[in-house]
Amino acid sequence: CYRENILKTAKALVEDTKLLVSGAASSQDKLAQAAQSSANTITQLAEVVKMGAASLGSDDPETQVVLINAIKDVAKALSDLIGATKGAASKPADDPSMYQLKGAAKVMVTNVTSLLKTVKAVEDEATRGTRALEATIEYIKQELTVFQSSEVPEKTSSPEESIRMTKGITMATAKAVAAGNSCRQEDVIATANLSRKAVADMLTACKQASYHPDVSEEVRERALRFGTECTLGYLELLEHVLLV
Repeated sequence: CYRENILKTAKALVEDTKLLVSGAASSQDKLAQAAQSSANTITQLAEVVKMGAASLGSDDPETQVVLINAIKDVAKALSDLIGATKGAASKPADDPSMYQLKGAAKVMVTNVTSLLKTVKAVEDEATRGTRALEATIEYIKQELTVFQSSEVPEKTSSPEESIRMTKGITMATAKAVAAGNSCRQEDVIATANLSRKAVADMLTACKQASYHPDVSEEVRERALRFGTECTLGYLELLEHVLLV
């Protein structure tokens, strides 16, 4: 029941995405309508996904988290898409903002597809862990793209905070190695959820620390490079667990 509702609502959201992209080249009214429609649809989708997660029962919290993370990714992608649509409104087809819009739309569709794959995998216990890991790998790649962009973080933090956040990577690495050894679905799902948070927190803290007023240009470049290398190394680890 929940799966059918999620599928139907997700399809509606993809249609809203198309309207948002085409709305950038049309009137403000049409753009506003498309934005309002997508906001209503994502609210509905979040509700049916939450009900689907609740139906799993409290004895499987890690899988519930996988589902909730999937809808959070879609909501974030939609927010970014609406922002990109506003930036591209009334601009010529070769304007850089149009390329950003197309990129945001692609991420949006990728995340909706990922959600649907996750919903399908939840019904099959044998593939839950694999799917959770695949979704986490995709999420980390998207976070790395944001990290590598020229966008300056809204706030800065101390280098100490960045160091503190690397401890999460150490814990997640140990969990990933253990999951690769045990090959138990629940261990793999827990690894996927922990890895997602650990890497995202590290990337945020690293970028904020690298833009601290006391940090030189040279140190900033090194910090950003090491943040990227750490993430790529961790992605390689997750790919190995997936292979196992």
